[in-house]
Amino acid sequence: MRGGGRVGSKKAFLTRSGLDRRAMTAIGFIDEWGPDNVHIAMTRFSGWNVLLNGLTGQRGWGRQWRDPEPKDGYDAVIVGGGLHGLATAYYLAKNHGVKNIAVLEKGWLGGGNAGRNTTIVRSNYMLPGNREFYEHSLKLWEELSHDLNYNVMFSQRSHVSLLHSPAAVDAAARRYNTMRLTGSDGELWQLDELKKNVPHLNYGPDTRFPICGAAVQRRAGTARHDAVAWGYARAADGRGVDIIQNCEVTGVTRDGGKVTGLETSRGTIRGKKIGFAVAGNTSRLWTMAGLGTLPIESHKLQAFVTEPVKPLLDQVVVFGVGGAHFYISQSDKGGMVFGGDIDWYKSYAQRGNLPMIQDVAECATSVLPCLGRLRLLRHWSGVMDMSMDGSFFICKTPLDNLYLNAGWNYGGFKASPASGWYFADLIANDRPHRIIAEHDLGRFERGVNIDERGAGPDPKLHG
Repeated sequence: MRGGGRVGSKKAFLTRSGLDRRAMTAIGFIDEWGPDNVHIAMTRFSGWNVLLNGLTGQRGWGRQWRDPEPKDGYDAVIVGGGLHGLATAYYLAKNHGVKNIAVLEKGWLGGGNAGRNTTIVRSNYMLPGNREFYEHSLKLWEELSHDLNYNVMFSQRSHVSLLHSPAAVDAAARRYNTMRLTGSDGELWQLDELKKNVPHLNYGPDTRFPICGAAVQRRAGTARHDAVAWGYARAADGRGVDIIQNCEVTGVTRDGGKVTGLETSRGTIRGKKIGFAVAGNTSRLWTMAGLGTLPIESHKLQAFVTEPVKPLLDQVVVFGVGGAHFYISQSDKGGMVFGGDIDWYKSYAQRGNLPMIQDVAECATSVLPCLGRLRLLRHWSGVMDMSMDGSFFICKTPLDNLYLNAGWNYGGFKASPASGWYFADLIANDRPHRIIAEHDLGRFERGVNIDERGAGPDPKLHG
């Protein structure tokens, strides 16, 4: 994607608008004009900006980010042009003043897991490290559109986790009380309140999964995945970051315990510091670096969207019981967006299969029977980097200047802002922040398991 719009003559544009350059710049309508009166800099979005473009034929929009040729070397190179990689580059430039940064993406921005998920944002984690991390991420989400000057369409519509037994209610009370005691929000809904807020669920006495109540986080919700990718790309580019698309890493050059360069489809690129943020493809790059194996398995996770319907579901609704796992929300266009379990076999494929379609469809109709006659428009698959305990890695590696961001399981989208924030902090300062100190590759040797579900050391069970 090359953000953009039409580029035109400054003289003709200003003549049509009736405003001089000083006035246009003051309201953020233009930023910079290059040689031959060509608009070359990023436009700042504002109400005035939208109004004036509407009155002048939409001719004032510039490119949203550049398409630069790669340099020979950079101070920091981030491999992976998804949300985590773009956020890392942005916070390296914004928070730490790093000037010479590149993001390498083998395809197009947001074409991997960033564009292949159900876009749920929440912070209902309980264990130390996870609790603080995901709460920080949610707080970043709440201000992200203003921070990036780009509408990421974050909708705080509530995250409703259905509960199906008294034991589930007790477990949720423990988790959500922990959240409330550590500066977050959470509440338990009795059945009457749940029926009032989400009336279309299957509350019948003979339902497959009887519903007792729900655990709710009102500040949670959804965002628009492509808008987040474009917003971070635009903001990073505005701070001088080179975003290099169609640049696949094909090899890692080492000199002893240090990475000296990356072999890519667009030539050799050197970097003083290198960060991997490539989700389910992490093990491939890890092997290129000659580092052996990782405590990560790559599994595919499918997601689905139906034909659009009138407003039906105002919240994100989730349940997991009896071997079933399901989550659903309704998009701005009216489609029902949902997903379930990962495929248990390991794969790098970005396509789904029929058994999982059947499984998720059964879950959908068991809890929302009204969906039964909707037509499925499309489905897709992302490659998930599943760790042994279901929690992520943001850490240093055995190589002095190589840093790892991986193991996101189901948490990648919601974690994007905090992932970039903490990964940038690690790369800039060469040490982990105290919040992520235990999220390293050595934690299993120390007997540390950050296992939110208590599922044990089996990656495929941490969905």
